[in-house]
Amino acid sequence: MSPPLLKLGAVLSTMAMISNWMSQTLPSLVGLNTTRITTSDTLTQISPKEGWQVYSSAQDPDGRCICTVVAPEQNLCSRDAKSRQLRQLLEKVQNMSQSIEVLNLRTQRDFQYVLKMETQMKGLKAKFRQIEDDRKTLMTKHFQELKEKMDELLPLIPVLEQYKTDAKLITQFKEEIRNLSIVLTGIQEEIGAYDYEELHQRVVNLETRLRDCMKKLTCGKLMKITGPITVKISGTRFGAWMTDPLASEKNNRVWYMDSYTNNKIVREYKSIADFISGAESRTYNLPFKWAGTNHVVYNGSLYFNKYQSNIIIKYSFDTGRVLAQRSLEYAGFHNVYPYTWGGFSDIDLMADEIGLWAVYATNQNAGNIVISQLNQDTLEVLKSWSTGYPKRSAGESFMICGTLYVTNSHLTGAKVYYSYSTKTSTYEYTDIPFHNQYFHISMLDYNARDRALYAWNNGHQVLFNVTLFHIIKTEDDT
Repeated sequence: MSPPLLKLGAVLSTMAMISNWMSQTLPSLVGLNTTRITTSDTLTQISPKEGWQVYSSAQDPDGRCICTVVAPEQNLCSRDAKSRQLRQLLEKVQNMSQSIEVLNLRTQRDFQYVLKMETQMKGLKAKFRQIEDDRKTLMTKHFQELKEKMDELLPLIPVLEQYKTDAKLITQFKEEIRNLSIVLTGIQEEIGAYDYEELHQRVVNLETRLRDCMKKLTCGKLMKITGPITVKISGTRFGAWMTDPLASEKNNRVWYMDSYTNNKIVREYKSIADFISGAESRTYNLPFKWAGTNHVVYNGSLYFNKYQSNIIIKYSFDTGRVLAQRSLEYAGFHNVYPYTWGGFSDIDLMADEIGLWAVYATNQNAGNIVISQLNQDTLEVLKSWSTGYPKRSAGESFMICGTLYVTNSHLTGAKVYYSYSTKTSTYEYTDIPFHNQYFHISMLDYNARDRALYAWNNGHQVLFNVTLFHIIKTEDDT
């Protein structure tokens, strides 16, 4: 190919790259593809009207504590977010404008050469027609060479036309970007633009306030149960293990009580790691045998149901003595009103953010569940709530923030399907599934410090993570 054709080939290669760039890059920059600029309506659509909404969870799959916060309407943070979006969008438009300016200069330069080539090609075409009319006067060889060159150039004509169209499109893009930049600048001036450092500092301050707020968070509604995490495999099919929800962060002692009857031995471990490795730190020999698996450690003492009675025992680990004992009036015991799986689980002792609780059934309440709040020192019943749910039809249950959650934990497809709020004295049917991995749960208790459910699942000691929903009232709420 002759030098002019080589140069034209280079131009066409450049044109192809420009056309490809325009078809792939420009639409994404100016919003012609699937990207959409988030509008103010979209931002406020998820904003709650009643206050901060917080979803808290003990940990994510990587073991990190997580908290999701949805801010209320009319919040300054929302305004900051819009300003930052506009700032980022303006920077993108400015970068895009500079890129198009460079492209435009390059295009105009090549365009002039293309126009020159187009003129030469048209002149060559006219000359060829003239020569073709008088081809009898030319030698056959020269005519054939000239015809081959023309055949090579003919397919380039529509490409040149497309190039002219693309050049016009670049000019249109340039004008549209100029207009968009003007509009965005106007919007930014209307809502007010914050310095980046100021925005960063406000985000840091908000994060600090939210962390302080989360430390004060206590109560929320159960939304989700994830897991389980298998901590250890040990003991019989039935038993209990627990930590103290009121212990300090440095105190991570674990207590282990195997079997649901005919046992008085409590094993203590200094930490979860020691529990897993079996490094026992101390053994307690209780003065009485326990019944069931529904014991609880609370504020340094063990609360359990004395075997073959409805008596509750408070035992101090520090002194090794019984500090209090009291009969739970009318409470059924010794498999009269157990959970579905049996195991002398008539009286379930549990603790949550509010305090100490006993869940049981009585003849006076027709075998339906009774919830009683207990004085942790004297074991006196402070207040009771009678539900309409038969205890024998329930699996294990647990309290969170004064609400009793009842499960069908004896089934493979386990879920929380009933809840009763002591705050409102109302109940509702729920559908919160969780994985009964080892097919038989004989103990399921909530720990408010860890935000987790401790479970004994067919000889496996496991943990479930819970997600709670909180609403924090703002000062503007009435």
